[in-house]
Amino acid sequence: MIDIRLVREDSGSVKAALERRGVEAVEVDRLVVLDDAARAAVGRRDELRAQVKALSREVGAARKSGDTATADTLGARSRALGEEERSLAAAAESAHQEVRRALLLLPNLPADGAPDGTGPEDNVVARTWPATAPDYRDAQRVPHFEVGPALGLLDMERGAKLSGSMFPVFRGAGARLVRALTSFALDRHADAFEEIRPPTLVLTDTMVSTGHLPKFADDAYHIERDDLWAIPTAEVPLTSMWRDEILEESELPVRLTAVTACYRREAGSAGRDTRGLLRVHEFDKVELFAYATPDQAPGLLDELVGRAEALVRELGLRYRVLDLCTGELGNASARTFDLEVFAPGVDRWLEVSSVSWCTDYQARRANIRYRPAGGGPVFVQTLNGSALAWPRIWAALVETGRQDDGSVVLPEVLAPYLGGEPVIAAPKD
Repeated sequence: MIDIRLVREDSGSVKAALERRGVEAVEVDRLVVLDDAARAAVGRRDELRAQVKALSREVGAARKSGDTATADTLGARSRALGEEERSLAAAAESAHQEVRRALLLLPNLPADGAPDGTGPEDNVVARTWPATAPDYRDAQRVPHFEVGPALGLLDMERGAKLSGSMFPVFRGAGARLVRALTSFALDRHADAFEEIRPPTLVLTDTMVSTGHLPKFADDAYHIERDDLWAIPTAEVPLTSMWRDEILEESELPVRLTAVTACYRREAGSAGRDTRGLLRVHEFDKVELFAYATPDQAPGLLDELVGRAEALVRELGLRYRVLDLCTGELGNASARTFDLEVFAPGVDRWLEVSSVSWCTDYQARRANIRYRPAGGGPVFVQTLNGSALAWPRIWAALVETGRQDDGSVVLPEVLAPYLGGEPVIAAPKD
């Protein structure tokens, strides 16, 4: 969440920054009113608390001197003020929680370099690789949701039978391709990132820390009996690994990577992209994550984008990098770059990675700090990125690699993970 001190000291700059994201100034004004009320309540509580303490000392002095009548009178007054103080303490805590709830719903302040805009049409294409589009053959223009079933790689019908629509079943070489992509990506990140295997069911506090709750509860799967949430991304547990802890500056940056299943209800996307793997409720993804100092964060943002790009280039897929406009940023993000690959079978650009710099927004929610040399603890900065999410990569590979005879040739870099044979044979007549 954003720093309440900044709201108190310069609400005008906070309004201007959030207005770039489409947040109305009245939301900041409401927060200011709530904060003023909370601080006033705390002030009144503290005044009464001081009076109660002073009276307690006077009672003690009166009893010590043998003035029982004065002690009883002062004691009665102290008890009455104590009851009032407890009531004010409850009111102050309630006001404080109102401020926190308001802060939890406000998005992060956008970075100065994030382009202004309100929708996808305002995203900036930073670069495309290769610059010249390939000349795709007719064989590559067949969508993966036709190629996959024909080759026995993908079975959406049985997925629907097992779990409902938009839950895919990968079969045979299709399942092996997902596993190969995962191993390939983890190996490429092993030079600098510690591999983690976190739980995929987490506490409410863990979801709140990243900004997924309370605002996006409708998009998440909630197991009410145990009050646990199925993670939408490994970013969620990785963000909270050091929740309520203080790191030493010498430990930063902390680089982590994890592969997990990810679960998304896609509540706000009903009826869109429901064919094949364009939008699914469960998928595997390799995540990159980092804790950093403010000075380290910009370089790590470039590194995470570069790693995602390097994977896509090795896989031989055409891609582009989008610098997301302020209206498209995720709730926690100050700056985001998306990678989209081109899938010739569906004739579309498909998002396969989102790399975000969240400044100290998540760390404030999770209370994760570091101790700079010679200074008191301050909040870390967090960064995260997909490298990569597999369903749309899978789709683009199957479409791009399709041959005239119906077989699929996969990238040579995957051969070691596919038993040395990167070809999925066409079905025999």
